[in-house]
Amino acid sequence: EKQPRLITDSFPRRRRRGPGRPPGRLKDKKDKDKVQVKVRDHPRTPSQPPPDAALLEMLRRFDLSWEYGPCTGITRLQRWERAQELGLSPPGSIRDALLEHRDNPDVTYRWVWDGVDG
Repeated sequence: EKQPRLITDSFPRRRRRGPGRPPGRLKDKKDKDKVQVKVRDHPRTPSQPPPDAALLEMLRRFDLSWEYGPCTGITRLQRWERAQELGLSPPGSIRDALLEHRDNPDVTYRWVWDGVDG
């Protein structure tokens, strides 16, 4: 009798990695140098000083306010402008802060919060 078809039957099988090459390892030194250059070209930390705690708290509250819609995949300013266009009246102080600190990625983008206040 024929066995029922499984969802995994629709996807190609992948070979498992052998014991000689653990996952996450680069093949050779040339690739490693490219990665280091790439990291150097795009630093994670902004060149300006970090924003003050009160500003970050205000932005965190904006991020967590579901009344202004989802915030995934867009900047905070884009979210503010979308809420304004929809007539949701987002706080003007948020827009002012975002425009003032528009070159600082800590302010521009929503970061994942760990849920710990402090």
